[in-house]
Amino acid sequence: MFGCLLAGSGSLLCAAGHSIDFSNDVMAVLSKAGCNQGTCHGNRLGKGGFKLPLRGQDPATDFQTITRGLGGRRVDRVDPGKSLILLKPSAEIPHEGGRRFSAGEVPFQILRDWIEEGLPGPDPGSPKLLRLEASPGGGELEVLVEPAFELRIRVYAEFSDGTRRDVSELAVYESTGAAAAVSSQGVARRVSFGEATILGRYLELQVPVRVAFVPAMEGYEWRGHQEKNFIDKAIFGKLRLLRMNPSEICDDTVFLRRATLDLAGRLPTSTEAREFTFDEGEAKRARKIDELLATAEFADFWALKWGDLLRNEEKVLDRKGVQTFQRWLRDSIARGKPLDVFAREILTARGSTYRNPPANYLRANRDVLERAENTAQVFLGVRLACAKCHNHPFERWTQDDYYGWAALFSRVRYKVYENKRRDGLDKNAFIGEQIVWMARDGSLKDPRDGRDVTPRLLGTDDGIPTKEDDPMEFLAEWVVSPENPFFARSLVNRIWFNLMGTGLVEPDDDFRATNPPSHPGLLERLARELERSAFDLRGLIRLVMNSSTYQLSSIPLPSNEHAETGFARTYPRRLDAEQLVDSLAQVLGTHPVFNGYPRGIRAVQIPGTNAILPRYKKPSSADVFLKLFGKPDRQLTCECERMSQAHPAQVFHLVSGPMLHGMISSGENRLGNLASSGMSDAKMVAELYWSALGRPPAEAEAVSAGALFSSAGAKRAALEDLAWALVNSKEFLLRR
Repeated sequence: MFGCLLAGSGSLLCAAGHSIDFSNDVMAVLSKAGCNQGTCHGNRLGKGGFKLPLRGQDPATDFQTITRGLGGRRVDRVDPGKSLILLKPSAEIPHEGGRRFSAGEVPFQILRDWIEEGLPGPDPGSPKLLRLEASPGGGELEVLVEPAFELRIRVYAEFSDGTRRDVSELAVYESTGAAAAVSSQGVARRVSFGEATILGRYLELQVPVRVAFVPAMEGYEWRGHQEKNFIDKAIFGKLRLLRMNPSEICDDTVFLRRATLDLAGRLPTSTEAREFTFDEGEAKRARKIDELLATAEFADFWALKWGDLLRNEEKVLDRKGVQTFQRWLRDSIARGKPLDVFAREILTARGSTYRNPPANYLRANRDVLERAENTAQVFLGVRLACAKCHNHPFERWTQDDYYGWAALFSRVRYKVYENKRRDGLDKNAFIGEQIVWMARDGSLKDPRDGRDVTPRLLGTDDGIPTKEDDPMEFLAEWVVSPENPFFARSLVNRIWFNLMGTGLVEPDDDFRATNPPSHPGLLERLARELERSAFDLRGLIRLVMNSSTYQLSSIPLPSNEHAETGFARTYPRRLDAEQLVDSLAQVLGTHPVFNGYPRGIRAVQIPGTNAILPRYKKPSSADVFLKLFGKPDRQLTCECERMSQAHPAQVFHLVSGPMLHGMISSGENRLGNLASSGMSDAKMVAELYWSALGRPPAEAEAVSAGALFSSAGAKRAALEDLAWALVNSKEFLLRR
């Protein structure tokens, strides 16, 4: 045994002949007390003249700072009890950070004993922390049913010498959900009903504990639906644990509208809605899913999603590059290219960005660190940015991991024939053909010591390419291989996010041990299913959409109306900007103008973010509308860049904005055709309802619309008023 154990009473027990270890004991105390956090002495400027490396990532510097600074006043070898490192955090003398521990507590005792033993420094021979475990834990959800309201968490550390220690008293605890608060001693208490994740951190490692606080729900009785596949089994199984019932299965009109928006990015036509609603055949929903997956619109809409992630925008790529890249994305999806082949072609593409479109991915990511971070986020679901400056606070990734991964991208080079940008001062704009190529040699300098970094795959000890290896080929081979634990899971989670509105891991590109999936077993099963199907995008979508879970109504039940997780019901969400513009165009039968593109192009078909236009040309009202409703600029490789929040300016554009006003008042739209068609008022009303909402008007709605036609005088005026009301309704604006 090396170092110290904590007895159940909280007293410190050290093995005979062994002193307190600076790296494993003293460093743990500094973290437990919060001394090395960014809000305290871990701040880049320190506090009160005392500066520590952030979150204890450099024990050698910590040791020098504590024992040598200010003439050694922080530690008193003659009278340890007078050491500032004891007196300040125990609030025996004034301390801006307040009391961090009390005299007699374990952290105080460790520091005092360390000083009495002569201040032994970091020992290279100290056992290394290998892993943490938590109890309760194991990845399973701990469910506490009312009146239970608290959970005691214990943390255990395993070291390289084979020892296992209870480090509960020295672990740092944090809650990542609003449902729970956790004490410094690891006691999680209910704040509200719901789920939370408690993080236990000791030294550089973290371990999560998932907990759910469930109301008693007296008289609760499970009322589920048919489990159509393993998705339903997993989702409904957890709902039972949480004492929630799933909402009813949505009706045909809601399902058709939802499925058409999700797969084709548009509304069903009035004809499609009528035919589907009155179809009494078996398995019509499954047939409709297959039908939509086979459409050209599916390729258009899902190419738009990939264009967002891969930063297909005009400033860096130029308009021709954007168009060729978007066409390649669309054709890849249309042909059913396996997602692993798709990813490999993007990561290994080189040559002309005009003649080899996937090379535009590397063209868009011109900085070596940018390439590394964005590739990890898009293809692995891993956010590495924090590890650029310090070891990741919530994950295992260190600065060594970050720069080793980034070094794989250091040999990418660009040949710029001629940059025809209009603004010579804008160094970030590139217009013209470029060649992406791989240099025979090249390296990345570690900013910490100036040395060349050895390229290394993430999370592997032996993932080092040889000098003969092409680093991007080496990387791509690993990314899509079964040995890579991230690729399939991140793809599955993105697909689930786009269909369900929330990922199994949320945010959908933030996979880490301290951000566990809501349904770990389901995520793994879906990932294996994707691999088994040879990375077939349509196959996985088909599996999800045919589940009862996907087809649940958005109308809450008493048991799930306050739930924010669990997939007990569908959560309404606003149509994406492109979906909304295309839906307005479809209902009103007229096309808005997007500057730089031909009349009639759908918003989901626009290749980039803005066409390259003459300087004097202003954005059209439709261009403005798209930006206002959240179309991203594609500067980030993140779904989060697509803004979905509502704000007053959007309301004004829907109520009286120039785009919608022009579409409604156009003399060549559907309303004019209906007014001159000779249809009865009732039939015109029904046609607008079927077109806008995918259903017939209810009896009260039909009566109200009839009164509108009677009082309006002119049919055209009545149709305009009714159309305006329908497209401004929540039922139209939301995907339910």
